[in-house]
Amino acid sequence: MITGSCHCGAVEFTYQGEPEKLVICNCSICRRLAPLWAHGPEGIITIKAAADALRRYSWGDRGLDFCACAVCNCTTHWQSRSQNSPRPMAVNCNLSPASQIAHLQRRHFDGADTWRFLD
Repeated sequence: MITGSCHCGAVEFTYQGEPEKLVICNCSICRRLAPLWAHGPEGIITIKAAADALRRYSWGDRGLDFCACAVCNCTTHWQSRSQNSPRPMAVNCNLSPASQIAHLQRRHFDGADTWRFLD
């Protein structure tokens, strides 16, 4: 299990089990935010936050909401806006204790151009 939270603790997440990899993406927003994503469906990933604790940002095809704490502004996760269930999502493991993620493989994803892993 991986846990994490924003800086102020208003938003917390849990990833049941372990992801196969952590993803570093170079798309226009990830390049600016510098998250370390653990992908999984709702159910494996749970978010604990008051309804007013999250700010959501979406752009382009509006397929994803990037979510950040409304208090400390840490980007905690993204969620698909699809109505299909379970919806895909990812949590920012840069907000997790290093001891929980140190052993996990990191992979670089080219979200800017090719939509392929670079390794």
